[in-house]
Amino acid sequence: MARKTQKEGLASPPPVTAAKPARANGNGGDLGIEAELFKTADKLRGNMEPSDYKHVALGLIFLKHISDSFEAKRSELLADYPDGAEDRDEYAADNVFWVPPTARWSHLQANAKQPSIGKIIDEAMIAIEKDNENLKGVLPKDYARPALNAVMLGELIDLISSIALGQGRGEARDLLGRVYEYFLGQFAGSEGKRGGEFYTPRSVVRVMVEMIEPFKGRVYDPCCGSGGMFVQSEKFAELHGGRIGEMAVYGQESNYTTWRLCKMNLAVRGIDADIRWNSEGSFHKDELRDLRADFILANPPFNISDWGGDRLREDIRWTYGVPPASNANFAWVQHIVHHMSPVSVAGVVLANGSMSSTQNNEGAIRQALVEGVNGAPGVVDCMVALPGQLFYSTQIPVCLWFLARDRSNGIARNAKLRDRRSEILFIDARKLGHMIDRTRKEFSDADIEKITRAYHAWRGEGEAGVYEDVPGFCKAATLEQIKAHGYVLTPGRYVGAAEPEADDMPFVEKLSSFRQKLDGHFRESDRLAEVIRQTLSEGFVNG
Repeated sequence: MARKTQKEGLASPPPVTAAKPARANGNGGDLGIEAELFKTADKLRGNMEPSDYKHVALGLIFLKHISDSFEAKRSELLADYPDGAEDRDEYAADNVFWVPPTARWSHLQANAKQPSIGKIIDEAMIAIEKDNENLKGVLPKDYARPALNAVMLGELIDLISSIALGQGRGEARDLLGRVYEYFLGQFAGSEGKRGGEFYTPRSVVRVMVEMIEPFKGRVYDPCCGSGGMFVQSEKFAELHGGRIGEMAVYGQESNYTTWRLCKMNLAVRGIDADIRWNSEGSFHKDELRDLRADFILANPPFNISDWGGDRLREDIRWTYGVPPASNANFAWVQHIVHHMSPVSVAGVVLANGSMSSTQNNEGAIRQALVEGVNGAPGVVDCMVALPGQLFYSTQIPVCLWFLARDRSNGIARNAKLRDRRSEILFIDARKLGHMIDRTRKEFSDADIEKITRAYHAWRGEGEAGVYEDVPGFCKAATLEQIKAHGYVLTPGRYVGAAEPEADDMPFVEKLSSFRQKLDGHFRESDRLAEVIRQTLSEGFVNG
């Protein structure tokens, strides 16, 4: 018999084991079971702020994931190698966390209706951190606080218990990962600007990842937020025949709470990563100073003025020029270039001003990034202008910079590219995307394909076809043309206007059609004028 809740008498939800037909959505998942789960979970939130509730819900989803993974591995061992069922090394070898008995989901589920469930959850989190060194300081441990309603926690446990029930280990991990990602996106939307600090919309991340094609090697994000860049990189690699083990993930995050979200997000996905935290950030305490990554993805804070640049005037990273202390945009770009390997490619989100500003040495830095300076190569490979309303944190349009350390050819998925040193590709994507609600836009699969195919064809990937300039959308501009524009990198300056749609109607027919329509408008105008005159006359007579 289904258990009843103390508050509303609701039966436990049916198990969620398979996705129904879904509609694509860039918020972090497909609008199928993930949306239904979030809708139900959000009802349980009551008056709690989304910024607080996300840690409650995501922490429990994480706990369900590692418990399910542990139980699945334990069942395998009991069937094939019973002596290994209590050997922690057997679990570690398969990237599975050790979960002690009092922290297992079955224990929480059995006690979900106890008034002390908050304390039981906290004890479970503490026990898991104690037995897993790389989770120390990561898990939320404040479920027993008075502000959290024990009945709500019990209902939330019932809801999460239904996720992936009865599925195989791989399918369960994928579903829980999708739910975690979707919840992250929805909480980011609820928090608005604050949400944008830890979450980059998935459709934007997909553009960046599919442009630079991380297949294997070292992937780095110096301001990694909740880890969405890494999740999409892992998805890309798996879709193209790669394996997680062939990719090494590195990141740094200055916000401790966001760092914890990232660690859990990657663990749910089974991604082993070296994610560092310190409150000083990547500029002032670069935790991965010696790292040279093959792929770099970043969405740094826009136009930060208080980044402490006045204390870093002589920093080794400023190869292309000292960035202004009043704006960190070109500090981020040069930090990223500093961490690029000889064959590295990078994608960076920046404010539109980075493409054209000439204040405080920014124009000179941009020129050096295009042409090269003092033996350092030009690294700007492609510029993409994005439409507005893509981000939670800002409604203003932003742009994507794509950088390549070796533009003489380079490599993409084991294929050599062509020499691109004499030109840069400009893509104007401002007319792409569609509204998904009143305030936010996202790219469709077709939009992403259009953008990425243009770049891949231009740099010489055979599978993408032959590149051609498309007026109003993309243009391969020479360095001479860029110099003539003062090294302004705004795509609209180069792509021109879109060609008008073909119109085969002869001019005489078109003029005749126009006259007929105009005559019709005139007749309708005369009719309405007569109606108004009659109405006014009747009013005077009756008056």
